Amino acid sequence: MTDERGIHRQPRRRAWLRIFGTGLLLWVLTVVVTFATGNPNLVPTLVLLGSFLVPVTFVAWAFERRHSGEVTAELLLTTFITGGVLGVLGASLLETYLLHPSAGLFLGVGLVEEAVKLGALIVLTRRLARKSALDGMILGAAVGFGFAAFESAGYAFTALFTEQGLSLVDLVQTEILRGLLAPVGHGLWTAILGGVLFSASDHRHFAFSRRLLLSYLGVSLLHALWDSMHGIALALTLLLTGTPRQFQLLEQGYQPRPTPLQVNLFTALSWGGLAVLAVVGVVWLAAERRIASRAERSAVFWRMPTTG
Repeated sequence: MTDERGIHRQPRRRAWLRIFGTGLLLWVLTVVVTFATGNPNLVPTLVLLGSFLVPVTFVAWAFERRHSGEVTAELLLTTFITGGVLGVLGASLLETYLLHPSAGLFLGVGLVEEAVKLGALIVLTRRLARKSALDGMILGAAVGFGFAAFESAGYAFTALFTEQGLSLVDLVQTEILRGLLAPVGHGLWTAILGGVLFSASDHRHFAFSRRLLLSYLGVSLLHALWDSMHGIALALTLLLTGTPRQFQLLEQGYQPRPTPLQVNLFTALSWGGLAVLAVVGVVWLAAERRIASRAERSAVFWRMPTTG
């Protein structure tokens, strides 16, 4: 099947759905067998399956919607693995040596991690002959999901160790939570940056522009708000429902016991805040995609041969 640009496209076979179904089944079987046998040798399998299932599925889904032949399976795999590893290594180094516990810690983390992912995307795609914004979104998402997969593996492994010993329950809960949130986190933010980075009108160079800078600052802010939502929800809960006795205990260095109302309000604010940020990110990406699609249609129109 060939489109108006002469690019051959394979019928969509929904390979991503088979990947997700097979991976989910294997992960569930691994969970059951690990709990049944208590075999610690299965823990790496559990961590890797749970951490990579959702990111790999979304990258496969994006690959089926690639815009041109420039985005090959090899390139997508390279951006996913190499970009993900470079991202977590670079972020770890910069956050260790540049950031310190402070009120602006989460903003610093957002700025560092988004800069590292953007840098990895630039390095890995610099030799592409033709750069389109739609392909940039896919490749950006691949870097972001690779980062998310390796980061989630680290969090899952850390959750395994508790004061009471190894906790498979905490590991599984961490993987489920991060798997649910992965599509509206790193992959989404870097997809936005990838689309802007590849939006140059000549399709040969990166678009290093004020728009890219503003987009970078915007996704970094979303990232920071996402990471700090727990603290924001806690502060709002205390501000709205805190009692004089609770504030007094806090001033004395004690942790007050929350009321049932406060627990429910904190939960609603935490998840509600994340939902709002997710909607903002999805709407932003959809807007960037519409802009890119219009630009591509316009470019195709002007390249069409004239008659007469």
